[in-house]
Order: sequence, then C-alpha cells, then structure tokens
Amino acid sequence: MSYETIEVRSTDEGWAEVVFNRPDVLNALNLQMVKDLSAALEALAGDASVRGLIFHGAGDKAFVAGADISELVERKVDDALMAINAGLFQKLEDFPRPTIAAIRGYCLGGGSELALACDLRYGSDDTVMGQPEVKLGIIPGAGAPHRLTGVVGTGMARELIFTGRLVKAEECARIGLLNRVVAVESLLDEARNTMRAILKNSDLAVRLAKVALNAASNSVDRRHMMLECISQGITFESEDKRERMTRFLERKKAKEERGDG
Repeated sequence: MSYETIEVRSTDEGWAEVVFNRPDVLNALNLQMVKDLSAALEALAGDASVRGLIFHGAGDKAFVAGADISELVERKVDDALMAINAGLFQKLEDFPRPTIAAIRGYCLGGGSELALACDLRYGSDDTVMGQPEVKLGIIPGAGAPHRLTGVVGTGMARELIFTGRLVKAEECARIGLLNRVVAVESLLDEARNTMRAILKNSDLAVRLAKVALNAASNSVDRRHMMLECISQGITFESEDKRERMTRFLERKKAKEERGDG
C-alpha cells in the first residue's frame, strides 16, 4: 500500500520499516499521518510475514519533531475527546510483534509519545527528546503522563513535563528514555541487528512475552487515557494556548523567511 506521509518498506528478513516522510516540516505528526499510520499498523498486524517493525524518520533532522502546530492551534475540546493521537499510540503499543524506534534528531511532544509506545528506543548522538507542550499552553495528552512515568519514574516524568525541557541523547540513555545511544551512521544498523537477534527466537514465545510485558508495565485503562485527553481538551480551549501557539508559528515563519531553516 502507498501512503501520503509515510513509507512502508518490506525486507526479506522478516520485518518492515515505517518511515515518517515529511522531512520539510521535521516529520511533524498531522492528521493525515495519523490516518496513514493507523491504516499501516492494521495492515501490518494482519501480515504473518511481518514479525517486527522498525520506525525512523526521513531526512537528517528529526524522527518526529512533534504534532503539527498549524493544525493543533485550531483543535478544540471535541477533538481531544476523539483521542486521535492517543488511540493511534495505543494501537502501536498493542501491535502484536516487537517494535523499535530508531531516533535521529528531534523527537518531541507527540513524537516522543509515539516513541514511548514502541518496545525499544535507540537514539543517535544527536537525538533530542522532550515533552515541551506546557510551553505551548497545553499538556501532553497522548500517553506521556503514564508511559513516561513508567519509563523514567514519577519524579523525572514530573520534571520533564512540568518544565518542558529538552533532553539530549546521553541523558536520555541515563534516565532510561533511550535503551542506548550510538553514532548517527550506526543507528539503523543497531536497530536492524537487534531485530535480527529477536527474530532468531521463537515467534510465538516473543509474541507472548510482549503480551506479558505489556500487561506487567501498563496498568492504565481507558479511563486514565481519557483523563489525559480531557485535560488536554480543556487547555485546547484556552486563550493562553492560542496565543502561545500563534507566537510559535510566527517565530517559525520569521525564521524560514530569514533562511535559518
């Protein structure tokens, strides 16, 4: 199948690679990408020849730099209640085979939440992660409150979400946000070699291990997920959110006009 915002590349070794393909906007997650990813996950889950997924971003600057602010600025509480991103990331977490995020460059906001829904996260030495939503007048509402807490612990999750600070690769590895950090040129090889090691094992055993691990690590039910979405929806309606996102878009436009990239 072909998609507008992603590429799905099959391999002859038993896994597929999903590439976020909006490099001109740092692979920002927009509604079309959500639709494409959701459709791709459904198709790949039903393909017995696909025993694992590796995710990475097109270009050399970002995995997924976050949600597309030009769309987010217009979202209201009704949009939040639809759990658009949260539903996608739950589908990713529930994917029946192992998933690896190979993260180069920026992985922020919704991009970080997407990576947190993957089983393993490998980063390059230029990786930057974080949940900067509060700087834009909203909260992370698609899994970070519970998944980030599970990965880095309550205190660190609170610090990262409350401050919105960005975390460089080595600290990401130290706090557990990344499994490991490698040189940029080795990133995909590292992810692929790990997938090869996984696929040498019993397919049934690995699938059941993932079910058991998900059950052990994820005590969040749909009510908790909806609480995140409702809280985000309240911020969607605030004037503060609109003003902060408008300033962000204006700074971005001015930067592009200056040719700063």
